[in-house]
Amino acid sequence: MVANDSGPNYVYRNLGNGRFADVSYQSGAALDADGRSQAHMGLAIGDYDNDGRDDIHITNFADDFNVLYHNDGKGSFSDVSNPSGLASVTMPFLGWGTHFLDYDNDGWLDLFVANGHVYPNADSKAGGRDWNTSYAQRALLFRNLDGKRFEEIGAAAGAALTTPHVSRGSAAADLDNDGGLDLVINMLDGPPVVARNVATPASARGHWLALQLRGDPAKKCPRDAIGSTVFVTAGGRRMRGEVASGRGQISQSDLRVHFGLGAATSVAKVEVRWANGDTVEYAVPRVDAILVIDQASGKVSAAGPVK
Repeated sequence: MVANDSGPNYVYRNLGNGRFADVSYQSGAALDADGRSQAHMGLAIGDYDNDGRDDIHITNFADDFNVLYHNDGKGSFSDVSNPSGLASVTMPFLGWGTHFLDYDNDGWLDLFVANGHVYPNADSKAGGRDWNTSYAQRALLFRNLDGKRFEEIGAAAGAALTTPHVSRGSAAADLDNDGGLDLVINMLDGPPVVARNVATPASARGHWLALQLRGDPAKKCPRDAIGSTVFVTAGGRRMRGEVASGRGQISQSDLRVHFGLGAATSVAKVEVRWANGDTVEYAVPRVDAILVIDQASGKVSAAGPVK
């Protein structure tokens, strides 16, 4: 998927032989529901409704909405921006970095958007023109309501996200290894902001599991396992995550795959589809932990100190 500014998006299907086919228009994700191209910026990919298929969220220029494409299967996507509750809320903002992340560890991927205008005179009313927006803008954090709708949580997101900034790139990671995903947001003409996940206390968050994958180059899988997919079944839900690079807006998030587990205190199944195509099931000894899965040895072990 390639999000484009002021032109249709590109969607390429991997043919499995080192080549890709352009399926942009037939996929339904080239244009919005009204057949319009938009001025897209950042892109997030994640399975927000836990149906096993990756969905797409793309940020947009001001006076237009960020778009959410639901993956309907068989290479087809639908624009569900309005029914999901995202369209009207995002209209006044100019969006950049965006991520699907389960900030409250309830087992449903929430959604973050970094915002900031490109024109400093957006604050000006010179000549009687009111832009009805601002140069510095607050970020948006949406809570996922059981995979059906998103609810913008407003002031509950905390000062790090609600203070207006001219934001651009962003990255998500558990910086302090406490099981809550944090955010690092890059600012234009200013220092970055580190948003630590404290709005939801660790004692009130759900259980969690973070997996660091180590691929086996001897099996033609990269050591960092980029391109691998993980499925975790817990609490009656099967959740999907990927080891991915370069998502969001000119940023790199943590390569560890994080899963919120809600009230589940154990994991029924972990399946890894390694980047070389092998699919292997692993037994996970506990939750609320960062574990390493090594493809070469087949072992699951506790992660060592982060360096």
